[in-house]
Amino acid sequence: MCGILAVLGCSDDSQAKRVRVLELSRRQIPFHSYLFVYLLKHRGPDWSGLYQHGDCYLAHQRLAIIDPASGDQPLFNEDKSVVVTVNGEIFNHEDLRKRLPNHKFRTDSDCDVIAHLYEEFGEDFVDMLDGIFAFVLLDTRDNSFIAARDAIGVNPLYIGWGLDGSIWISSELKGLNDDCEHFEFFPPGHLYSSKQGGLRRWYNPPWFSEVIPSTPYDPLALRNVFESAVIKRLMTDVPFGVLLSGGLDSSLVASITARHLAGTKAAKQWGTQLHSFCVGLEGSPDLKAAREVADYLGTVHHEFHFTVQDGIDAIEDVIYHIESYDVTTIRASTPMFLMSRKIKSLGVKMVISGEGSDEIFGGYLYFHKAPDKEEFHRETCRKIKALHQYDCLRANKATSAWGLEARVPFLDKEFINTAMSIDPEFKMINKDEGRIEKWVLRRAFDDEKNPYLPKHILYRQKEQFSDGVGYSWIDGLKAHAAQHVTDKMMLNAANIFPQNTPTTKEAYYYRTIFERFFPENSARQTVPGGASIACSTAKAVEWDAAWSKNLDPSGRAALGVHLSAYDKASANSGVLQPEIINNVPQISVSTPGVEILS
Repeated sequence: MCGILAVLGCSDDSQAKRVRVLELSRRQIPFHSYLFVYLLKHRGPDWSGLYQHGDCYLAHQRLAIIDPASGDQPLFNEDKSVVVTVNGEIFNHEDLRKRLPNHKFRTDSDCDVIAHLYEEFGEDFVDMLDGIFAFVLLDTRDNSFIAARDAIGVNPLYIGWGLDGSIWISSELKGLNDDCEHFEFFPPGHLYSSKQGGLRRWYNPPWFSEVIPSTPYDPLALRNVFESAVIKRLMTDVPFGVLLSGGLDSSLVASITARHLAGTKAAKQWGTQLHSFCVGLEGSPDLKAAREVADYLGTVHHEFHFTVQDGIDAIEDVIYHIESYDVTTIRASTPMFLMSRKIKSLGVKMVISGEGSDEIFGGYLYFHKAPDKEEFHRETCRKIKALHQYDCLRANKATSAWGLEARVPFLDKEFINTAMSIDPEFKMINKDEGRIEKWVLRRAFDDEKNPYLPKHILYRQKEQFSDGVGYSWIDGLKAHAAQHVTDKMMLNAANIFPQNTPTTKEAYYYRTIFERFFPENSARQTVPGGASIACSTAKAVEWDAAWSKNLDPSGRAALGVHLSAYDKASANSGVLQPEIINNVPQISVSTPGVEILS
């Protein structure tokens, strides 16, 4: 993942700007580079670039994945009249180049096609891009610009407005919160056009309207389109691996990658031995399952252990990087944040991960209580639309904090369209017919002749990542928060935090840290709120009257569904008291070595 910042239409001759430049010069950081590098360098440590045209600045911090030698940004068309800064991967860039025979490209970067597509097709080219992206394009011929974000919001993007009339667009809040009067997240699947003066949606798939689909379930078609989604994400010029928790989703990603790696360009450069990575507390469910899957697939497996105290000590850094106070996001981001640092230290710059499947197929355990197929489908639509504020945010920011890129094949546009066109009756959980959560996905890869995974892994019950790394992780977080947030503080929570008022001590604890880093009202409004049970939307809480008394985003809150659900006493108290380890934090590593080439 790279990082971008664009400042468009700023008043360079203002007194306020002069004061700002003076302040920054005292830090011995040049003004133009500070606009971007100082705050967002973690997203792209490989190279910095900045372009100025009049009162517009386009800055880029690069994590080099494709064409590391010559793909530095900003990127240009032939005469440099069109300038682009982009954080993205365009998986169909080779096909797009073939559609532009009269254009000359300056680099082999996959993102180089964007400026040329704009020249050829105008603002309506965005839907031609197959990939993940957030970009700003400046047309210097008339000083107009467009900005766009990928369909689901895998890559983060924010937009803000300055008092001087400037528009700011950034990969993270940190690029906006000191200089913008108001800012908000840039909605996924949208394009901003300065010519039209606002946002418009460019991504309009059939499922977005939430009309109930009726296409019969075709397991082979589902299998083929997902394999294609994984294979296209093997596009890389740097060492890579897979995140492997031992659950269904990451295990399928690892299995498909292992099957198809040998014939790829990446294999020619880095070898055919796939590297896999897992993190967890000692003895956690994920570590055991991931080790078994890695042995089955023959990957070079790297296992990272952390303690509850390691995670607690990292909480402030995690909240600063993910820019959220959402409880589930922080719980899951912390192990991923710790793991990403270790992965990057091994020389790996890209990983493939399994986010998105639970939203598409109703994999969260609360879907067991869906009243009918109509409500089941609508809930999956709601979940996909909100991914950019939850799992996409986590997967991107927890990894990019250490200059690591995460790719998510379940959120491939073609795959989503195929999966969301299936009659939801086939996705419904039906114990009498042996259908557990995500049955349609499991059945699609249940190949007796050439198995993708062991049966018990293929049909392993859903574990949310924050649970799977070890049940005592969440219990430890609750205990830690209880030591720092008093009952008296909770009584005043609604007065201190009137928006998205924290209802638990854990949520209150995270919120106080977030407010320290991002005290602006605009910042707190970028974080979603509302009641949730086992990661549900607020609407789905209505499916079971008992849930309103046990609102916790952990999968173990799905009483009567999760095999290791909270007992009633624990659920009602909301706080468990495991021992907190008060030693010096240290992450242990179990790995056959740090050599990436096999």
